[in-house]
Amino acid sequence: MKSILLAIFITLTLSASCNKHQIKILEKIFNEISIGKELKIWSDNSDILMGLQQSNRFKTVENIQDATLIILEKNDKFLKKYNSKYIFVLNYCLLSEIPHSFGALFWKKGRPNIVIIKPRIEMQSIKVSKELSPYMEEKVW
Repeated sequence: MKSILLAIFITLTLSASCNKHQIKILEKIFNEISIGKELKIWSDNSDILMGLQQSNRFKTVENIQDATLIILEKNDKFLKKYNSKYIFVLNYCLLSEIPHSFGALFWKKGRPNIVIIKPRIEMQSIKVSKELSPYMEEKVW
């Protein structure tokens, strides 16, 4: 019984730690981009939304309609009506599935990976600082 509780505790601790790192990375990414409007962020991941809200660096919104930037963890079919929004994804496969998404943060082999698709940011007039240039890709792999 003690080993089961220990396993659950370790899993929850690692998950919370991973979320904190993910939020810090997202903050750094969004500090290095400019969309010409105030960033109002909505996400389908409530933990990320809460983490960004607590950081006080970005304005978060509860309704997707009020957002200028959407952070997605899953592909939802209703997104087609939000093509005017900027979309950042948390799963590499979503870059292919959502052609309007401009970048991704995902974990591979326990490490964070950042990908920003250069033609998409140019098409959407997103300005990206030189800090993010190592993460620029010409296309989805």
